[in-house]
Amino acid sequence: MREMKDSAVSSVRIGFDGLVHKRYRGPLARERYENEVRVLRYLEAKGCDFVPRVLEEHADSLYLVTSNSGRIVTRIGEKKMKQLFDELERYGVRHDDRASRNITYNPRSGRFCIIDFEFALIMETGEGLLLKEAEASADAGKRKSD
Repeated sequence: MREMKDSAVSSVRIGFDGLVHKRYRGPLARERYENEVRVLRYLEAKGCDFVPRVLEEHADSLYLVTSNSGRIVTRIGEKKMKQLFDELERYGVRHDDRASRNITYNPRSGRFCIIDFEFALIMETGEGLLLKEAEASADAGKRKSD
């Protein structure tokens, strides 16, 4: 497998078959895992075709396998990025980490895609995890250890 990311909160690897393997760790790992699975399942049910598909879930080990949505883009304009995240909202999901690192380009579909739904909100139900909640939890954890 080829390593794509290895940080304090997750490791992401691309398998020889092209599938994306993600392990969650660190603050709110279970919540981030559960939110990503929930949001991706919701988007699949809504017919959104520019996000990864959940192929395997392993809640006990916080391990997820998804389809590959292409390569991370190195440059994208603010206008195009806004259009893409606005398009996602038409499917009922607000991505709370609107950064270019969460946009890929898939040459097979010929379009930009969005990844990394750890911090996202299903608008009709209010289910989700937001960055400010994670930051507040991390701050509370730091205060306890001081």
